[in-house]
Amino acid sequence: MKIKTEPTLVERAIAEIPGFAEVFNKLKLQVTMRGQSKSTLDNYIRRVASVSLHFSALPEQVSDDDINLYLASLASSAKFPSRSNFKHAVYGLRYYFRLIGQNKRAIELTSLKKKATLPVILNKGELRELFKASRLLKHKIVLSLIYSAGLRGQELINLN
Repeated sequence: MKIKTEPTLVERAIAEIPGFAEVFNKLKLQVTMRGQSKSTLDNYIRRVASVSLHFSALPEQVSDDDINLYLASLASSAKFPSRSNFKHAVYGLRYYFRLIGQNKRAIELTSLKKKATLPVILNKGELRELFKASRLLKHKIVLSLIYSAGLRGQELINLN
C-alpha cells in the first residue's frame, strides 16, 4: 500500500486557492464530455494548478504580462528545461481560457519555436563502409534501396 506523504499540486490548489475546486470540476466535466483522455485532464489541470499556486490566484485574475513572464521563466528554467513542460503549461492555459470564455487570451499565449535540425548525411566513405558491412547480397540490396530511394522504416516494411 502506497503511503501518501505530500498533497499533489491539484490538491494543494484546491485547498489554497479560492474557487479552484470549481475550476477542477468544470475542467473534468468538459474533458469527459469531449471524450478526451484522463491524461489530458491530468496534464492540463496540473499546469493550471501550478500557475494558480505560483500567483496565489486563478489564471483569469492574473495579468497577461505576468503569465508571459511565468511562461518565459518556464522556457528558460534550468530546473525544467523540457519543451513538454512549457507546452503543457501553454496548452493547459489555452484550454482553461477557452473553457471560461476568454478566447482572446487563449489565442494570445505564446509558443516555443521548434529547433530546426538538419539530418545526418553520410559521406562516400561512410556509405561504402555501410554497404560493405552486410554479408548477404539481400541485405546489401535492401540497404542500397533504402538509401537511394530515401525510404523510411515503415515504408521499407510495407515493401513486398
